[in-house]
Amino acid sequence: MKIRVLYEDNIKNGHKDYTTIEILDGDYSVMLDIDYEQRLAEAKPEKKAEVKRCDSVQEMFDLMNNKEYNHWRRYHRHLGNPKRPYRKDDQAEDETDVMDTFADNSQEIERIQESESDEVYQWIRKALGKKQDWADMFIAVRMEGMSIREYASSIGVSENNITQKLKRATQKLRKEIENRQI
Repeated sequence: MKIRVLYEDNIKNGHKDYTTIEILDGDYSVMLDIDYEQRLAEAKPEKKAEVKRCDSVQEMFDLMNNKEYNHWRRYHRHLGNPKRPYRKDDQAEDETDVMDTFADNSQEIERIQESESDEVYQWIRKALGKKQDWADMFIAVRMEGMSIREYASSIGVSENNITQKLKRATQKLRKEIENRQI
């Protein structure tokens, strides 16, 4: 008699891959009785009436195969690629790429950083008062990382002039920080 058996190692991506075992013919009633008693003992009291004795060895193995497959499925169903992407732009992505389905808060972080830098820029402009050209120069060179040479050429003045104005602006801002009320 040939019996088809399913092992957990033989479940590939949710597809059942059976192993066929050939066993000698004989009386399997003892094996079927033991299986029936085990399933009856494992069943909940309200479900005991639904437990039936298997008529053949293959039927017994089919029950075990379903139990094995269901256990595998329960564990693996949420792993891997989602069935449907969460955003429309994910449809063009590679199917193995699941990172795009997680929450993306990079835009929120950028907005927070932008609002913080805007507050600092406003404080610099307020602290330097009438010297708005100093404020623009300080923000461009010290805050946004533009070189002194680039800034000097963009407004058409010498680098030495920019360096001196930056020193004065830095001194004035340092005094404002020391004198501010907390």
